[in-house]
Amino acid sequence: MKPYTQMRWVYWLGWMAFGAAFRTLFGLKIVGEENLITEGPVLVASNHQSFLDPPLIGNLYKTEMVFLARKTLFIGFFKWLYPQWNAIPVDQDRPDMSSLKTIIRKLKEGHRVLVFPEGARTLDGNIGEAAPGIGLIAAKSGAVIQPVRISGAREALPRGSGRIRFARITVSVGPPIRLTPEELKASQGKDDYERITARIMGAISAL
Repeated sequence: MKPYTQMRWVYWLGWMAFGAAFRTLFGLKIVGEENLITEGPVLVASNHQSFLDPPLIGNLYKTEMVFLARKTLFIGFFKWLYPQWNAIPVDQDRPDMSSLKTIIRKLKEGHRVLVFPEGARTLDGNIGEAAPGIGLIAAKSGAVIQPVRISGAREALPRGSGRIRFARITVSVGPPIRLTPEELKASQGKDDYERITARIMGAISAL
């Protein structure tokens, strides 16, 4: 897959189907669409409420993007489908550097990549602490960071439930975060990565 090329048919079908469902069933509202960065490598960082979150954010853009998905989901038919939707399998129980390196490589290749810093879906609707890694990814890739906040997806499909409920969903897009060359050069260790992580999470929480 080349960055920002026309959607392949499998990706397009999913994009169209999810987009129609979100607007029809959940009255999807997008706030701050003018803040979207549509060209160049973009690290999209969002809170995580539901299984609906990846396609929700994917529908913000009219070109393909890269997603992360639990490796346990890659079974049967979905073992074929998820890669068609640019999903990268991740071991949530034992995250390792290989996943981080894959994300960084995708960003350096010019792709748009979605990451949920919390790592897991919320249980109570509140934004949790970020898992290690998002600050490192931002520093090592140098990509523009696009903060996004989802509201209502937990009510539509709560964690642990397999039943869709009718709830209004809003996706808010914040102003991009651009780390300066000086910040990137100075970001060399854990404390520096944690400061970047805190900045990203603060931007998401403020939306």
